Amino acid sequence: MNTFIALFRGINVGGHNILPMKELRAALENLGLANVKTYIQSGNVVFQSEMSRTNSLSRDISTAIRKSHGFAPQVLLLPLEELQQAVASNPFPEAESEPKTVHLFFLASTASNPDVEKLETLKTDTERFRLIDRVFYLNAPDGIGRSKLAANVEKAIGVAVTARNWRSVNKIMSMAADLAV
Repeated sequence: MNTFIALFRGINVGGHNILPMKELRAALENLGLANVKTYIQSGNVVFQSEMSRTNSLSRDISTAIRKSHGFAPQVLLLPLEELQQAVASNPFPEAESEPKTVHLFFLASTASNPDVEKLETLKTDTERFRLIDRVFYLNAPDGIGRSKLAANVEKAIGVAVTARNWRSVNKIMSMAADLAV
């Protein structure tokens, strides 16, 4: 069985696209996915499947949610190994002591022409970032709520993204690794 992480974008935010986790788990189980587990209400799911093609599986999940709840969320699927690599590649070791300051923006696809100069002009003196493969790492010690850099990552990179803080990423990875044992 293959272990996957599904990162849903834009569910249960601001009273829009409401999808209770119990209903999300049921929808995924109805697709034949196994050992479905969720983490917090923002759409983090780990599961197992015999399938290995993430594109078709992501599309199937989004379609199932549209049929059951009337909206089709964007679903970014990562094999466990890809999430493990993202964690191992984190360029900001301070994430361990300050997990809320480091965010990983997972890219839906590889960025072919990211506007790094634009990102540089948007960052504050305390912010640092790195784009490694399909992950944009942001260290924002002052928070991302008012960060112009965080707000413009997707536009500057030119690829859809969904972000999680370091603590959430590690919790999700731990849940997925437990399934893979």
